[in-house]
Amino acid sequence: MSLLSMRNVEKHYGNQIVLERLNAEVEEGEFISIVGASGCGKTTFLKMMLGIEVPSKGALLLDSKPIPAEPGEDRGVVFQRYSVFPHLTALQNVMLGEELSTARWFGSVFGKKRKVIAQRAQEMLVQVGLEQAMDKYPHQLSGGMQQRLALAQALMMKPRILLLDEPFGALDPGIRKDMHQLISRLWQQHRLTIFMITHDLKEGFSLGSRLWVFDKIRHDAQAPDAWGASITYDIPLDRQAAGVLTPETQQHISDCVYPVGQRL
Repeated sequence: MSLLSMRNVEKHYGNQIVLERLNAEVEEGEFISIVGASGCGKTTFLKMMLGIEVPSKGALLLDSKPIPAEPGEDRGVVFQRYSVFPHLTALQNVMLGEELSTARWFGSVFGKKRKVIAQRAQEMLVQVGLEQAMDKYPHQLSGGMQQRLALAQALMMKPRILLLDEPFGALDPGIRKDMHQLISRLWQQHRLTIFMITHDLKEGFSLGSRLWVFDKIRHDAQAPDAWGASITYDIPLDRQAAGVLTPETQQHISDCVYPVGQRL
């Protein structure tokens, strides 16, 4: 049984069709890199996975059941903009999610319960390389450190699925390379299933175990919103050999992702 199933999924906003004919099966532990032109529905897909948007048609199934129409602890998310709380220290940021979850079921979190949560948060910060920054506030951290903190937040609740929306787009090349190594290690260590949006084809090829290209199959110049994007390529990747595609296919994928003048 697949972890995730998409069966003729569509997403509409009024008369605008954003996504259509989404059909795919995803097994637990896969790393799906998602590329496509800006505005083609990649983030909308992630929002449906997160539960803050619902399909207009079709079925989006997790363990053969519809994904709940609300975020859940089984799905963590990291955005390009650092989603951390500026008034909390790094440790407090990572503790917060489990504190709120525990308080919802058991009331206020004090004493032994809070110590256990703090210990787990400290261990998570060590995993992402922030053991020396536990008592610092976000404004005292670099962009790369803030993104490591956002990853620690997302992983604290032990999600099965991690959703990444261009998480490294705002980082400089050196820090970005370090983050690539970190996310690869965390993927394997926590046995995550990852969906990552990126505009960097090289990043998609090097990190993912599978590449999806979102693009429109049908076009109408008179009514550009009449058709939505679909998964036009679904490519298994050998992470040790990204050059498995023919030059023609690589060029076509590049044409889908980059505007003229910025293609590979």
